[in-house]
Amino acid sequence: MDIFKKALDWQDARVAQREGWYPYFRALDKSMGPKALLKGREIIMCGSNNYLGLTHHPKVKAAAIKAIEDYGTSCSGSRFLNGTLTIHEEVERRLAKFMKREAALVFSTGFQTNLGTITPLVGRGDTVVIDKTDHASIVDGCYLSFGETKRYRHNDIEDLDRVMRDVKDPERSMVIVDGVFSMEGDLCDLPGIVKLKKKYGFRLMVDDAHGVGVMGEHGRGTCEHFGLEKEVDLVMGTFSKSFASLGGFIAGDDQIIHYIKHHSRALIFSAAIPAANAAAVLAVCDILEQEYPPLRDRLWHNTRKMQESLKGMGFDTGHTQSPIVPIMVGDMRKTFDFYLGLLQAGVFVNPVIPPAVEANRTMIRTSYMASHTDAILDEALGTIQAVGKATGVI
Repeated sequence: MDIFKKALDWQDARVAQREGWYPYFRALDKSMGPKALLKGREIIMCGSNNYLGLTHHPKVKAAAIKAIEDYGTSCSGSRFLNGTLTIHEEVERRLAKFMKREAALVFSTGFQTNLGTITPLVGRGDTVVIDKTDHASIVDGCYLSFGETKRYRHNDIEDLDRVMRDVKDPERSMVIVDGVFSMEGDLCDLPGIVKLKKKYGFRLMVDDAHGVGVMGEHGRGTCEHFGLEKEVDLVMGTFSKSFASLGGFIAGDDQIIHYIKHHSRALIFSAAIPAANAAAVLAVCDILEQEYPPLRDRLWHNTRKMQESLKGMGFDTGHTQSPIVPIMVGDMRKTFDFYLGLLQAGVFVNPVIPPAVEANRTMIRTSYMASHTDAILDEALGTIQAVGKATGVI
């Protein structure tokens, strides 16, 4: 049988495209932060991870432009060889300081950060334990490692305890969990996990891609939010969300980061992020140090407004505790109808279907930014309510 047969026979997306309900790879003409242009029409953006609204901040754009003038458009090599610039090292120093860690290491993407952290640390004879709804990059990193992977029910500390009882050598194990879960916006039960960490002696890594810049008094993420930064061994973050750029990082003790730096295939065999991306991160670090409280307050004003308003309209928003506010639907076709109705009415959101979630957990994923105004959000709420009623979601 032709190895391509599976691809040649697969027609699901083609059918959706022909029938007009295909929801993916929508090309925007222009991004304007809280709004965007789609096929020449202005729409409200309620589907971006640009939580602090900094992708269009003048300081961030100016820093990126200057970096291109100074360094060009590409490093043309991996960090391991010719691709490390002084600006990369400056980013790592600033991130380590910001996260209150000894060291940080920058990767080319957030996905690669998890692959490149897990695979060198989890070897034969080791065990990695993950939440069943952890991000796909964590799952892939575990399966690419040579250790044993175990999973526990979502945010179920009793089930994690049960799994850990079956681990032969708990001190040779690591628990990896999302700080903010990317689909439903709920937080991990970090206090419960830390209690088990003290009981069993495992290492703990938190993927805080959606938490850094959002959670905590200073924006250091879920660990700061719970007051448990010293209890977590490694914290992962991305630049493509609150940091308004592209890339990712892992932060922790210096010797652990040093080991990852010299054993991570995802780092060694990938080109470094361009200087423009690094410069954007540095500019955001400045903003977080100098301007964070009003950004944080505005983000959480918008978040609470949307959480309370959507719930008040009768939508099921799950257990969200973050700017990610899901609208639970449960039926795949109704989810697509809701999505398309919103898009046609001028609100961009994201439909979430298997394998991202279970078949009965399909949803519309909305997310909010500090740059949304009350007027924009009120307009979006009116549209969401009208389309929700028209499609039978409420």
